[in-house]
Amino acid sequence: MKTWDVIIVGGGIIGLSLAIELRKQGAKVLVVERGEPGREASHAAGGMLVDCPLESLPVLQPLAKASAILYPEFARELELESGMKVDLRDRGTILLSSEHNHAALRPLSAAELSEWEPALAPLDAAAFYINERSVDPRALTAAALATAKNRAVDFSSGDTVTAVHLTDGGAIGVTTGKTSFHAPKVVNCAGAWSGQISPHNFPTRPVKGQMLCLLAPSRALLQHVVRGPGAYLIPRSDGRIIVGTTLEESGFDKRVELATIQKLRQAAIALVPELKNAKILEDWAGLRPGTPDNLPLLGESSTPGYYAATGHFRDGILLAPITAKVMASVIAGAAPEQDIRPFSPNRFVET
Repeated sequence: MKTWDVIIVGGGIIGLSLAIELRKQGAKVLVVERGEPGREASHAAGGMLVDCPLESLPVLQPLAKASAILYPEFARELELESGMKVDLRDRGTILLSSEHNHAALRPLSAAELSEWEPALAPLDAAAFYINERSVDPRALTAAALATAKNRAVDFSSGDTVTAVHLTDGGAIGVTTGKTSFHAPKVVNCAGAWSGQISPHNFPTRPVKGQMLCLLAPSRALLQHVVRGPGAYLIPRSDGRIIVGTTLEESGFDKRVELATIQKLRQAAIALVPELKNAKILEDWAGLRPGTPDNLPLLGESSTPGYYAATGHFRDGILLAPITAKVMASVIAGAAPEQDIRPFSPNRFVET
């Protein structure tokens, strides 16, 4: 019977990144994914790599900053190993805000804003520049999947894990809807579905986000990510513009609502009037893995050998590189380079 050193439950960007990092350490790794790897929250994300204090909770800031620093190397490695582009962009973000006092951010004058983004509509809002990157999550996840396969990570797709096998000594594998797999260490990276795997009901929940993709009339129409009232706009290098997003407590409902998509489209047009005639290429909804305190679950559970790397909410794409680094250290029994004690999966009472 084949066995592995580590079983990772969940094949999103967190699980894939961790699998790659563990393979670098020589571990034999199996990724078990309920659907197709990379097709849930990672596929639905916008790709803003937001590590500024406006967005991240203070306790999460060190982790977010460390991951943002790792991103160029992380992206370059995946591109080189997979032969795919991930569209990592470093033009930065323009924040349009009714608040005129963001002391930590660089204010932009009307002249600067007009020069940087001439297609933006005049708005009664203050403008600020945020030095942050963006990436195409779908391209990133595809590159990570190809890299993991190139590094001999094993996969079982379309296979739902229902339980982790536990003994007095710790984890010894997982049960799925089809079979059982064996390993002394198991990592729950199952996102919004993490709490459905017995015996530990990690308190993750799905938080729905609806988005759409427009084809801009010109690749030069928008150069920066724009965060404005009612929507944010994320330009891709090929001329697509991602428009998002909603935050909805709708359970596991992934249906797209026409009224919501039209509202997002109108908000995008209000920001960039030339988008009025832009073609809608796609709309979709995804399920982010939320937690009660909106912080991830990182570390070993109360059961030896059973770990959590989930609950990243809106920051899964951003936190993938640092999550892989710290969790690989923890699984190897070493001290992680970042303090992850505030994110212990044991901080909640397990039911």
